[in-house]
Amino acid sequence: MVAHRLSLRFAFTIALITVCASNGSCQTVATPEESISVSPGINDAFLDPELDVDEWVARFEVESREIFRARDKIVTLLKLTTGDRIADIGAGTGLFVEPFAKAVGSTGQVLPVDIAPAFIEQISKIAEKKGLLNVTPVLGGQDNVRLPPGSIDTAFICDTYHHFEHPRASLASIQRALKHEGQLVVIDFERIPGVSREWTLGHVRAGKSVFRQEIEQAGFEFVEEIPLEQFEENYFLRFRKP
Repeated sequence: MVAHRLSLRFAFTIALITVCASNGSCQTVATPEESISVSPGINDAFLDPELDVDEWVARFEVESREIFRARDKIVTLLKLTTGDRIADIGAGTGLFVEPFAKAVGSTGQVLPVDIAPAFIEQISKIAEKKGLLNVTPVLGGQDNVRLPPGSIDTAFICDTYHHFEHPRASLASIQRALKHEGQLVVIDFERIPGVSREWTLGHVRAGKSVFRQEIEQAGFEFVEEIPLEQFEENYFLRFRKP
């Protein structure tokens, strides 16, 4: 039991160095690629060593947030099966950690990736408390998800793509991490001048068409957009690695 607690407590540190693929082999994670930030400073709050996790839980995990209300439907739409390996990129407070862990089963793996050490520690605590042995938190980089090639079946980016300061490099690292035919699902805010809230217009750097173009230019094939009745401000896009 003590060993189990320790392994969960330090899982995020280990994941910085290596992640084991499904065939049992282990690879060292890639080094971040250099690029220019498209949104300088957008992640400063998450990199603050004094980050208050409880404050963000209160913001993210409430019924007034569309993603929270639609979380069960979102998990269903991902079509996860037993044994799948999913990376929750920008996992934040860990809203999807438990449902993903249940969906992929004991033979699958959930890799919650975030750039905020405080969020990674929070997710480690969730995994320990709930006994989620198939969860391995990963401290990601500003321009690299730090996962080895061909190690995941699904990459999930929820309300986080607009926080990618280095989208080209980050997408390249996700492309490498996905297996052939793996899926990338992106949920983000509609940004429509004259329609969207002022907060969205000021915070989200571009709209759906721009983000979709960036993702396709990174080598992903667009599969579909799925409307959700719970969504008024968000959209759900599915892509595939050819």
